[in-house]
Amino acid sequence: MARFKKKKSDPTVDPRKESADISADTPAVENPEPVPEIPLNPPVSVAEKSEKDRKLSTLFWMRVALAIIAGTSATFIFEDIEGEDRRWASIGFMIVIFFATIIVAKGMKMQLPSSDRKKVVTQAIGSYVFMYLFSWIVSYTLTHLASTSSGINI
Repeated sequence: MARFKKKKSDPTVDPRKESADISADTPAVENPEPVPEIPLNPPVSVAEKSEKDRKLSTLFWMRVALAIIAGTSATFIFEDIEGEDRRWASIGFMIVIFFATIIVAKGMKMQLPSSDRKKVVTQAIGSYVFMYLFSWIVSYTLTHLASTSSGINI
């Protein structure tokens, strides 16, 4: 086994005694007044917050409604495309419509704090994708119900 040498250091000084010695030798210094911190985001009034929430709510419901309309219309727009290309064309259509809603949201001139800048893009993105896919699948299924034999008598 290896033996380690013990480190020899100067004895520690009791800080209470040291501060008493220093305070007796040094003159008293005035404590400067604390500088008020400037918040990065200025406080938002109730009216501005209400206006922001109203615009974000409008953006949410606009995206949900557009998802349902675009998903249903994708069934009929891409009817002539066959196979795998139909799926990718519909997903591309969904992305284009979503980018259009981002442009519309930027035009709404929402005064968002810097911490909420991403809300223009992320507001209702999950709802948009799932409502688009749901309405696209349901409308496609209902449109092509009679053309497929499912084995169920209706």
